Amino acid sequence: MKEKTIDYILRATWQSVARMYNEEASKFEGSMAIGFALLSIDKEQGTPSSAISSRMGMEPTSFTRTLKTLEEKGLIIRKKNPDDGRGVLIYLTDLGKEKRELSIQTVIKFNEVIKNNISQEKLNHFIEVAESINELISEKKIF
Repeated sequence: MKEKTIDYILRATWQSVARMYNEEASKFEGSMAIGFALLSIDKEQGTPSSAISSRMGMEPTSFTRTLKTLEEKGLIIRKKNPDDGRGVLIYLTDLGKEKRELSIQTVIKFNEVIKNNISQEKLNHFIEVAESINELISEKKIF
């Protein structure tokens, strides 16, 4: 492709970021999805499973597999929501809290390296452009 399209640049960049996070997470027997899920769970109060899937932008069926993996690895426990008998709250185990901290440090390092290598002005423009693209999409101004 002689000229890269905007969607190509976005997709290729996100795939690079995801690959980088997955490589780092694999050192700790994890994945980007696991790290992101751990970051989406309140470490003290627990979080409704529906809130986690929406924060992650995942369909409930895909998220069910992620929850099962988290549970199998001993990172979370599920408890009935005392305020809503139909709902479930997800809590981190001690191991889940440790892995969550690793995820936080990984995200912080990524952000620090980016901020140390790209000017604040360029980052501000990047954020503005990303927000504008999301707005155009959410307001259905493209299709």
